[in-house]
Amino acid sequence: MKSLLLIIVAYLLGSVPFGDVIARVKGIDLTKVGSGNIGATNVLRSVGRMAAILTLIGDIMKGSLAVAAAKYLVNDPVVEGIVGLAAIVGHDFSIFLRLKGGKGVATSIGVLLVYSPKAAVFTILLWLTVVVISRYSSLGALVAFGLLPVAILVADPVRSKVIISVCIAVLVVLKHEANIRRLIKGIEPRVGEKV
Repeated sequence: MKSLLLIIVAYLLGSVPFGDVIARVKGIDLTKVGSGNIGATNVLRSVGRMAAILTLIGDIMKGSLAVAAAKYLVNDPVVEGIVGLAAIVGHDFSIFLRLKGGKGVATSIGVLLVYSPKAAVFTILLWLTVVVISRYSSLGALVAFGLLPVAILVADPVRSKVIISVCIAVLVVLKHEANIRRLIKGIEPRVGEKV
């Protein structure tokens, strides 16, 4: 019962659309500008740097708080992983946005920071490296999370964590389907481009 409650709370917490709320305070509907995404990258393009930073912090904290609560209350890697996934799914398919949402990158990072800190550091550094070189946030996410299961295998080789990492990677890649098409066509916006 405790685990089920944690999963439900994690989903609801993940569903809080920080980017959408912050943008609406500024009078901007994120779903109608830029990529239409509620994440920090679109907030940066459409609203500004400070709004993007606040969105990033909020989205990361959703994942971290959910897994930290599970670790404190249950202390079981399987439950912690499922709770983390629930927070990511909440962000991706928010109950407050008619099951629409973001791509789950920041919330996934938040999950990893508590669930597997070493893998989180590797993922963040790899994402940053690809973004700095290419200036494509989406490409950074695809490369970093595509290699997440490998990072877990090296840094934290627990079977349940490897399985959870595969699920996280699949979610991130699936949510980047439109970005992949734009990258192939050469029309994907770069980081910092205004809309």
